[in-house]
Amino acid sequence: MPRALGRVPLRSVVDSFGEFKSHEHAWRNIMKKLRSCRTIATSTGHDSHAYGSTTSSIQQQIIYALRRGERTKASTLLQDLGRGGHALRANDVIDILKYCARSPDPLFVMETWRTMEEKLIGLNSMCGLLIMRALCKGGYLQEASNFLNFIGENHGMHPTLPAYNIFLKTCYIFLKTRSEMHSMIHLHQCLDLMERRSVGKNEVTYALLLKYLQIVAILRFSSFQLAVWQRNLSAAHEIWKDYVKSYTPNIFALRKFVWSFTRLSDVKSAYEALQHMVALAIRGNNFFKFTAKGACYPSRLDIPMLSNGKSGIQMSDSFETEQSFPLEVNTAIQQHTTSDTSSEVHGVGVVRLDKYASKPVRRILMWSFSDVIHGCAVARDSRLAERLIFQMQSLGLQTTRHTYNGFVRAIVSERGFSEGMEVLKIMLQRNKKPYDMTLATVAVSCSRALELDMAEVLLDQISSCPFPYPYNAFLRACDIMDQPERGILMLAKMKELKVKPDIRTYEVLFSLFANVNAPYEEGNMLSKVDSAKRIGAIEMDMKKNGVQHSHESMRNLLRAFGNEGMIRELIQYLHSAEHLFCRSNTYLGTPIYNVALHALVKAKETDLAVDLFKTMKSSGIAPDDATYNIMIDCCSTIPCYRSAAALVSMLLRSGFCPKTLTYTGLVKILLEDENFNNALHLLDQVSSEEVQLDVLFYNTILRKACEKGRIDVIELISEHMHRERVQPDPGTCNHVFSAYVSRGFHNTAIEALQVLSMRMICAEEGALQEMKEEFEDSLILAEDLEVDSQILEFFKGFEEHIAVALWNLRWCAMLGFHISWSPEQSPWSRRLSINYDKRNRVTR
Repeated sequence: MPRALGRVPLRSVVDSFGEFKSHEHAWRNIMKKLRSCRTIATSTGHDSHAYGSTTSSIQQQIIYALRRGERTKASTLLQDLGRGGHALRANDVIDILKYCARSPDPLFVMETWRTMEEKLIGLNSMCGLLIMRALCKGGYLQEASNFLNFIGENHGMHPTLPAYNIFLKTCYIFLKTRSEMHSMIHLHQCLDLMERRSVGKNEVTYALLLKYLQIVAILRFSSFQLAVWQRNLSAAHEIWKDYVKSYTPNIFALRKFVWSFTRLSDVKSAYEALQHMVALAIRGNNFFKFTAKGACYPSRLDIPMLSNGKSGIQMSDSFETEQSFPLEVNTAIQQHTTSDTSSEVHGVGVVRLDKYASKPVRRILMWSFSDVIHGCAVARDSRLAERLIFQMQSLGLQTTRHTYNGFVRAIVSERGFSEGMEVLKIMLQRNKKPYDMTLATVAVSCSRALELDMAEVLLDQISSCPFPYPYNAFLRACDIMDQPERGILMLAKMKELKVKPDIRTYEVLFSLFANVNAPYEEGNMLSKVDSAKRIGAIEMDMKKNGVQHSHESMRNLLRAFGNEGMIRELIQYLHSAEHLFCRSNTYLGTPIYNVALHALVKAKETDLAVDLFKTMKSSGIAPDDATYNIMIDCCSTIPCYRSAAALVSMLLRSGFCPKTLTYTGLVKILLEDENFNNALHLLDQVSSEEVQLDVLFYNTILRKACEKGRIDVIELISEHMHRERVQPDPGTCNHVFSAYVSRGFHNTAIEALQVLSMRMICAEEGALQEMKEEFEDSLILAEDLEVDSQILEFFKGFEEHIAVALWNLRWCAMLGFHISWSPEQSPWSRRLSINYDKRNRVTR
């Protein structure tokens, strides 16, 4: 040995160390030369050692060839292994397997595996682990599964737990990134194999199983929500039970369970696990150490725990859902983190973690608190979210913008936008700029409350938003408030931020902009041309962004054509929609046909409406109750009571009950023949069945009675409405007032108008007296020029009935009539009541 070492220039080794001792790669040079010493020294001795040097050289040549892309040469060199007649061992291919695992190169590792089989090279645990890593990293999940089964059954050598963990991690990645559902099958098979072979599990295994549960819940939540939620939540609890049999919970492990439970919407279990984390942090029982950079590593050995024959991790459909987290809150939690009953929300303990926990521990706790607070947002539990915020502050944990984002979502979901605005103010006071998504959450809540000014201010502060939903909510509010001009400005904001519209955006655009005329106006030639241009522009933008029509967008588009009276265009688009949805193997559905039928009936296109109804039935599209009511209304245009009765019979056979709209259509048909007796008989019949009628039904009778001058019917219906507590509307006032005026009863007309206007303001006379102070002097009797503008403001608050009533009363006062706030004491009211009672006694 000394003679062999003497051949090596050891002086160069010493010199190199002195020359490069201050450099990191000096040690690498030393190790290379020392390995050369060992190679040369052994070459003078035994042939087996010389052959080991040869195989090592061949391995390096194979790796070099693979790096250069010379795969044919690498395969040839691989076959040259063992040509010298020497028995090969696993170490003779270990470098190749290491390279394939690093690259990864799953194809060559499979070729190496086949060569090992041919040359009878025995596998060891390291080789199995490297082959598994190469196959999994290369995406060869099926081959990796086959390998796990093969080596356990045929080689007498079972893979170690890290090999199974690598496979489980790959299944999780495939499910998360590619949504490949067959990876779920592989994962279940792997768990069964681990169970049969008694491999056991370690903390890495449990962490992977928890991650897997979240992905399954996300991918399959849309199809059967409750079953998936229950099964995965139960599995999470089973994982916990299995885990605590082998390990004492530590903060890092509990963090993963908190994360898991919050994503499975089990806030209660997540909260209890979080309290255990706090207690462990206060006591200092972390079982983890941290590097200088903050990375954590276990302070104890992670030894796999073998199954005792019955594992809790079956991952099957037979689980029973756990009702609660299996741990009880211990004394430390009650002592340090739980509030008393007198301050359940605001007082959650005063112990701070500054002197107990290191920065990494506080960071993990902060993340877990944020997770549970975000879970509170999903569960709409603002009280618990508020409690957690105060607990964080009492423990000295930092509340980040991410934490506040979840807190705002929780508060807004249950308490509305005003509470969300208060949290935003607190954030600004603490110099924490809200996330754009936090602003979007509050803005959506403002839009839903129709607070457009506040929502617009918040949306203007958003610098970047990848999703259009906050703008969609604002546009929807503009549609409800009939303020399309504000919608145009918001569309410009979306284009400025390059927010791509989705189908929900276009659905509301058709509803907001496709109609040109304001409410209560009929379409004309100019409005029809303008409407067609707008619809064309919206559809062109849809095509530009690659968005296809949905049922809702098509319904809104057809409704716009119907409101404008554009029947020809409506029919054309309806047929185009039939072909469009047919190509995607879907059907228009009954609601879309109902929109078209309603437009045709409104335009008195009865023949087209009947043909379309027949087409629906022949195409297998089942009419609903709205369809039958529309067609009953169509019969009033013909008019044909017999056809209407047949439709009522069809409605009943289809399992629907007649509604107020049904009776309104029937009474309209009766009145077309001026058959008031039958109409009143229908009214009595419906009232005896305790069906709640609406003002539209009564106005249908009042309108016809006004046209025919039937004062007796006018007074009977007015009193019947009052007895049934149906408030009049502007149409009621118009019909009653016009009927009296046409017969020359002007004083009675003014008296009836006052009574009906008072009832429009409030049905209860006691409450009406309270409104006298609010309305009489400031709006009805006032001589200020701005009064009409003030009354007009009621229209903006969707209180048009009050606005019309105040104008009626103001007009009566201007004519010199006394305004009485006791409508029941009016001679007109008393007379109608007496006559109504007499009629009832006669009919009995």
